[in-house]
Amino acid sequence: MNRDKLIEAWLREEEIAHIHGWDFSHISGRHEESPLPWSYREIILGRLTPGMKLLDMDTGGGEFLLSLNHPHKNTAAIEAYPPNAKLCREVLLPLGVDFREAAADGPLPFEDRSFDIVLNRHGSFNPSEIRRVLKPGGLFITQQVGADNDRALVEALFDAPPPIPYPDQHLSIIKDRFEQAGFSALDAQECFVPIRFFDVGALVWFARILEWEFPGFSVAGNLSRLIALQEALEAGKPIEGKAHRFLLVMQKTE
Repeated sequence: MNRDKLIEAWLREEEIAHIHGWDFSHISGRHEESPLPWSYREIILGRLTPGMKLLDMDTGGGEFLLSLNHPHKNTAAIEAYPPNAKLCREVLLPLGVDFREAAADGPLPFEDRSFDIVLNRHGSFNPSEIRRVLKPGGLFITQQVGADNDRALVEALFDAPPPIPYPDQHLSIIKDRFEQAGFSALDAQECFVPIRFFDVGALVWFARILEWEFPGFSVAGNLSRLIALQEALEAGKPIEGKAHRFLLVMQKTE
């Protein structure tokens, strides 16, 4: 192991760590995440028809939303992160998608009973606001990152691991909140799937991107842990963690 060259490469990963929309292609082939036991896209398409009014919350750059091929005139989206909101204005608005810059956990900038389906993949939410903008019998379909996501990786990188950022992100807790807000569950699933990194530099980039899971992480500040992971890799021990996900399909009740 040429330590100086490795550290130089890790520092480059730290410097270039940024994301366009929600694109992890920079570390494609350098890490892998096992597939989930469900397909969020197929679950949506199994319930979505062209005439339905659709809202996608925290849409990122609109990449996933556009992959659904829903009629643009019946499609709306919100996003609050400024770089992604700018991308949405450039991409979604010219297509005729009703894009509005707004936070997903605050007041939604739409009239009561505007939508048949509201989507939310890995975003924040307010159950009462979602209920307000849904039509009677409307659906909220969400895939969420769980509280224990990447926790083994966090513990591998820090001598004193930071607190879990969103400790309530468990299926049972979120399902209960929606039921109390006037929803019934049509589908509810939770899983933990392996995630692996094949080089330390890919983990450096990943940790810098997910700063809420790895707060305060830096190559300089976590160097001894990075070197230990490199030594373990060279000894044949992979860098492994688990992704925590859950899925809910909730129907508005009257």
